[in-house]
Amino acid sequence: MRLHRLDITAFGPFGASQSVDFDDLSAAGLFLLHGPTGAGKTSVLDAVCYALYGSVPGARQGSGQGMTLRSDHAAPGTRTEVRLELTVAGRRLEITRQPPWERLKLRGKGTTVDKAQTWLREYDPTTRAWKDLSRSHQEIGEEITQLLGMSREQFCQVVLLPQGDFARFLRADAEARGKLLGRLFDTRRFAEVEKRLAERRRATEAQVREGDAALLADAHRMQQAAGDTMELPELAPGEPGLAEAVLEAAAVARATARELLTIADRRLTAAESARAATGRELADARELDRLQRRFAEARERAARLAERSDAHRAAQERMERARKAESVAPALELRDAADSEHRRAAAAEARARALLPQALADAGAAPLAAAARRAAEELGGLESARRAERRLAALVEERAGLDRQERADEEVRQEAETWLADWETVRTGLQSRVDSAQEAATRAEQLAVQRDPARRRLTAARQRDRLTDDTEAARQRALAAAEDAVEARAHWLDLKEQRLHGIAAELAANLTDGTPCAVCGATQHPAPARKTAGHVDREAEERALTAYQTADELRAQAERHLGTVREALAAATAEAGDTPTAQLAEAAEELDGAYTRARATASGLHAAQEELRRAEGEREQRVAAQQQAAVRSASRVAGRDRLEREQALLEEELTLARGTAESVTARAAQLERRAALLTDAADTARAAEDTAQRLKDADARLADAAFRAGFDTPADAAAALLDDTAHRELQRRLDAWQTEDAAVRAVLAEADTADAARRPPADLTAAEQAAADADRRLREASSARDAADRCRAELDRLSAHAATSVRRLAPLREEYTRVARLASLAAGTSADNERRMRLESYVLAARLEQVAAAATARLLRMSAGRYTLVHSDDRSGRGRSGLGLHVVDAWTGRERDTATLSGGETFFASLALALGLADVVTDEAGGVRLDTLFIDEGFGSLDDQTLDEVLDVLDALRERDRSVGIVSHVPDLRRRIHAQLEVVKGRSGSVLRQRGAG
Repeated sequence: MRLHRLDITAFGPFGASQSVDFDDLSAAGLFLLHGPTGAGKTSVLDAVCYALYGSVPGARQGSGQGMTLRSDHAAPGTRTEVRLELTVAGRRLEITRQPPWERLKLRGKGTTVDKAQTWLREYDPTTRAWKDLSRSHQEIGEEITQLLGMSREQFCQVVLLPQGDFARFLRADAEARGKLLGRLFDTRRFAEVEKRLAERRRATEAQVREGDAALLADAHRMQQAAGDTMELPELAPGEPGLAEAVLEAAAVARATARELLTIADRRLTAAESARAATGRELADARELDRLQRRFAEARERAARLAERSDAHRAAQERMERARKAESVAPALELRDAADSEHRRAAAAEARARALLPQALADAGAAPLAAAARRAAEELGGLESARRAERRLAALVEERAGLDRQERADEEVRQEAETWLADWETVRTGLQSRVDSAQEAATRAEQLAVQRDPARRRLTAARQRDRLTDDTEAARQRALAAAEDAVEARAHWLDLKEQRLHGIAAELAANLTDGTPCAVCGATQHPAPARKTAGHVDREAEERALTAYQTADELRAQAERHLGTVREALAAATAEAGDTPTAQLAEAAEELDGAYTRARATASGLHAAQEELRRAEGEREQRVAAQQQAAVRSASRVAGRDRLEREQALLEEELTLARGTAESVTARAAQLERRAALLTDAADTARAAEDTAQRLKDADARLADAAFRAGFDTPADAAAALLDDTAHRELQRRLDAWQTEDAAVRAVLAEADTADAARRPPADLTAAEQAAADADRRLREASSARDAADRCRAELDRLSAHAATSVRRLAPLREEYTRVARLASLAAGTSADNERRMRLESYVLAARLEQVAAAATARLLRMSAGRYTLVHSDDRSGRGRSGLGLHVVDAWTGRERDTATLSGGETFFASLALALGLADVVTDEAGGVRLDTLFIDEGFGSLDDQTLDEVLDVLDALRERDRSVGIVSHVPDLRRRIHAQLEVVKGRSGSVLRQRGAG
């Protein structure tokens, strides 16, 4: 992956649009990203991460991210946007992301939130043009993740190398290392394997225990069926040998049950024989007793029949008279029906005549019908009058409506005249408000143009005053640093001169007889020079030289700072001029006040224009309403005259039709009631006459029927009749007496019954007691036999079920043993796992070993061959094993903890670890080439020699066209690295300044 260009707008501390040309920065291999604290160095890396993954690294991500990423310095109408152009997997892509944005509404007041936007484009080298690929957040995220081969966490760990994180990782315990490595190498699948194995072990264990519990339940049921003949094994579910013990106890119980069943069969056969003998004796006794009781009962029944013989003869005579009266019954029914019908007709006639006028109360049916016809004819003649009456009511309502409309139109005319009388005054006032607001808006625009330059001059004046003091202080520091550098140089030259004066003694210290002198070549040294007091050696001279170089560097820094401050002072003075700051502040405040007042007045322009427009519209509406009311009033005059003429004609017609009634409707109701009463009276009179004639005819037929049946009067015939219930009861008594008499005679004539009556009485109680005892013994024997058979069948069934369960559980037990062993091994609790290392820890330990090997290759160069990182499988305290990390010191040959490293040693060790981890994670992600890396801070803790060695290692990363960006504010790096990207912060937001390798 190689970055080409980054464009940032309203992002983080960058209020305006900023661009980074990574191709220019990467030309030298190493480039420096520097700037003061809080300027936004890390925000450049955040923008790269946000463009690729739609979120920023670490704790800066979260909900509502689009709102927090937006720059507070951005203009209200500028939307936050990040665009990144890069090459990955041989494809040149451009990603543009815009987070959610809260902006002002285009219409009305308030704000609205625009949704996040994302674009992905690819450069086509054949057409030399960009083509759109997608605008879907999800599709673009999946495409970038697949091309890079790593998640956002891995990218932030291997591309944006965070030194602080790796310093903590270097000194962390095994648990902390495990969490970081687990996120980078995504070992969740191995942890999931551990979890699945543990779940599988618990599931199979539960199944085995459930099967053993079911087997023990069968054993308990077999014990209940067998009673005390079966002993249960004292084993819990899951213990070995349970199945064999249960099957063995079941076999013993089945054999015992079969023996008990044979004994019960023999006892049942003997009881059945005894029961058959007593049954025969009981049957004979019962038959003799039945015959003797039958004969005695027949004698008693014959005596009772003789006592009821007189009542039987009277009932026969009553039945004969009822048969004769049945021939008169139809005539009686006809006479009763005629009498009831006549009484009803007479009552109805009386009610109808009571409602008639006195003149018609005694009239016959024919006169009443004629009067009813005359009333109906008069009622039919009133229909025309009814229509006229309804039309008259409609005319009255219509005229009332015209009166209401007249009053409403009059109110409209008066209200419009009153409002229009004040129109000119209202219009003049509203137009004056509009003119004033327009003038204020023009004045505000003019003041806005003057306000911004005044503010800039005021800001520059304040900076000019501050920089004046800073310039004097910087000048004093530069003078002091120059004096210190001169003194240090003089001290170094003095020591160097003293050493040269005593150099002979220093050379003579190494002379030996027979060895040529390095100066004159003589092999004899008769009088070598001797060191005097205060001799200056090489180390003292070098210390003085180092002190001079340090002082000279401080002098150069102070002079550069003085030049920078002077340049800033000159720029501020050029902007502000010589005008005092207080005067500029007063002028800016006056402009702000005038601008605020003008804006406040201009803000009412829209409201005044709207109010004027509404007033003009209301005037037009009131004029139109006044004219329409006048037109409607003129049209109602002709309509009112027509209604009055029609109303007069209708009232004259209705006066004739109503007569004495209040209305035509009341007159019609009177006629309807009269016709209905007359019709009803005529009908009831005719019905009464008809029923009286039918009653007379029925009386004659009844007298003739009674005489022919042999009765003196119809009343005698009616008294002899029986209703259905009495007839059935009398016939039942006669039939019962005859049936009883025949039955008694038949019983007394039986030979067996008469013979049994002559024998001694039967002893039924003794025979029943003997049979009951035999029945009881038979039931007991049968119950015992059934119980033994059920016990044998239940034991056979339960034994077969238990044997099936044992066969079914056998493979499950084998699976549980195998799964439990694998789960214990993966969880680190098995005795086979000597180091008690979990599966995930084992995989992470292998990754850590690879990281340590890759880091050591660079650590050896950074530490001049002194330090080596090694991986350790030892357990640290109660933590997990396999994730230990030690450092081997070649100077002592000992292995020690990484926490014993100094600050600078910790930095380059953690840097080597970060680079090694980046290589391993890159290989893990599929070998994706990372052509651009960023290293964040930590260089300030290194001395010059170590810094050179670290930069050499980083410089080696440029091989195969790889570039490395260093994020640091160490001043010495600015001299060593020429390609730089500087972040400059200011009150209006930070800006980027880029300088290439050239």
